[in-house]
Amino acid sequence: MENITIGADIGGSHITAAIIDLEKKEEINHTWKRARLDSNGTAESIIETWADTLDSCCKGYDKELLKVNIAMPGPMDYKNGISKIKAQGKYASLYNLNIKNLLAGRLGIPASSVNFMNDAACFLKGEVFSGSLRGYDQAIGLTLGTGLGTSYFVNGKVRDAGLWCMPFLDGIAEDYISTRWFIRRFEELSGIRVKDVKDLVDHHKLSPYFKELFTEFSRNLANFLYKFIRKKMPLGAVLGGNIANAEAYFIEDTRSNLAQIMGYSFPVEISKLGEKAALLGAGSNTGVKS
Repeated sequence: MENITIGADIGGSHITAAIIDLEKKEEINHTWKRARLDSNGTAESIIETWADTLDSCCKGYDKELLKVNIAMPGPMDYKNGISKIKAQGKYASLYNLNIKNLLAGRLGIPASSVNFMNDAACFLKGEVFSGSLRGYDQAIGLTLGTGLGTSYFVNGKVRDAGLWCMPFLDGIAEDYISTRWFIRRFEELSGIRVKDVKDLVDHHKLSPYFKELFTEFSRNLANFLYKFIRKKMPLGAVLGGNIANAEAYFIEDTRSNLAQIMGYSFPVEISKLGEKAALLGAGSNTGVKS
């Protein structure tokens, strides 16, 4: 079973998992499983949902012979499998617990078979592995969602860049490049509070502030990308996360703004793999560092 592994992606409200074929660089048919969960639930209920999903995806396989590679948001002690997430509205019950040992125990496999990795790094690894940046040897990735994930790939290895808290405008980068920025800024402009970017696109496209909002976001994103590019000197960038689903309203302006700043066009791609990127990146975890 050297050429297959279990890849999983844990988000704030779900877990997805599949058996990954490392030679074909894709998930094996009929092994894809997804489950919703309450990330504010007890540690026992969270671990149980994770384990049930992983068990379900590898029916017919001997899971004791497979590595379980999991993309997980931080902060976390990834090497030892200890969650450090607190005061983020999710997984508070896991704080300071060794979730690596707890999950391995529930699955009946050695703790050494379970590996946790930064989700932003796994997203980029997936896109370089078999997605929008396949073949690139120097790249950066951004996951645009509830928070801002940043990662970079060089010399065959991918790492979390941790630039969400980089000083930016009147705050930090995540203040301007995240779902919460859209919610706050649209309410400032219109007096209307939306749930998220999907809600904004689905119900407020006719608002006089809709285009203004995405124009401002495109400018902020281009400025952030420029700073990131200057730091890591990549050959291309890829964007993922829920906000990337609204690419039609910001990607061309972002590319244009970035080209004006840099003086030439720079490849900025939208994730080709979508939700599967982090899962495939976790599965192909060779070289992933958190």
